[in-house]
Amino acid sequence: MSFVSEFKEFAMKGSLMDMAVGIIIGAAIGKVVGALVESILMPLIGTVMGGVDFSGLAIKIGDASIGYGAFIQALIDFLIVAFVIFMILRMINKMKRAEEEAPEEPSEDVVLLTEIRDLLKKQ
Repeated sequence: MSFVSEFKEFAMKGSLMDMAVGIIIGAAIGKVVGALVESILMPLIGTVMGGVDFSGLAIKIGDASIGYGAFIQALIDFLIVAFVIFMILRMINKMKRAEEEAPEEPSEDVVLLTEIRDLLKKQ
């Protein structure tokens, strides 16, 4: 097996492709949630807390400025993204469980064979 064909087989495996799609969708969700937090939630939280602008929160130590407001905002971003991903995975797992628990209907062949068996037992 050549190197190129081996790499092609590796790259085209279903799990690798699923992971790539998941990473792309995760990055997109991260951007959406980041915009939500930065543009909508943080101004609302700042207003509720008396007009605090989190992006400007910082501690000055000499010439250095430690911007802990950006950290608070990043932490809120993370918590919301983690919650959204948790809810999506929870929904997917619930659908998988429902699919697994659904009783499979026997095929026509099995139904016919069962009827034949039952008729033979009666004789």
